[in-house]
Amino acid sequence: MKYIKYYTIVLALLVAGLSSCIKDEPIVLQGSSVEFDAATYNVNAAGLTYPIITRLVRYGEASNNADPLLTRLSGLVKFRINLVGPQRSTATTVTYQVVATGTTAVSGTHFTTTGTTTIPANSSFGEVEIQILNAGASTAGPRDLILELIGATDLPPVENEKRLGVRIAQN
Repeated sequence: MKYIKYYTIVLALLVAGLSSCIKDEPIVLQGSSVEFDAATYNVNAAGLTYPIITRLVRYGEASNNADPLLTRLSGLVKFRINLVGPQRSTATTVTYQVVATGTTAVSGTHFTTTGTTTIPANSSFGEVEIQILNAGASTAGPRDLILELIGATDLPPVENEKRLGVRIAQN
């Protein structure tokens, strides 16, 4: 009986000591930024800091084997960019570029793109459009297009989600 009281006291002290109050502090974003939606949902390619997309991805989801392949016949494809932060009352133009290192697709032969997109006013999303061109069947293998968000003056890209690779099958 004496031990039961002793264990009860030790258990009570242990429970009291291991439980603590967690201070609820709001999460405050420091500024806004932009990111590729597909870069947040898909795993980076081996040895790279960005994913290489081989299929048409749905917004807000990882690519899966049920999605159609990206091929020279895909035509216009769109990749969503996310505004990370509060929505803006005016439209924001976001720039992006083709990264030369790693890109094997040729502009005007395998694809065209403008380098800018717009996040409409009171929205959290914009779309990067790529027109995939049919350069004819080739046995040379797929062509890679690497895109990188530059952002806007007061809207930098999220470092880990600023690049996206697009692999275009040529067969």
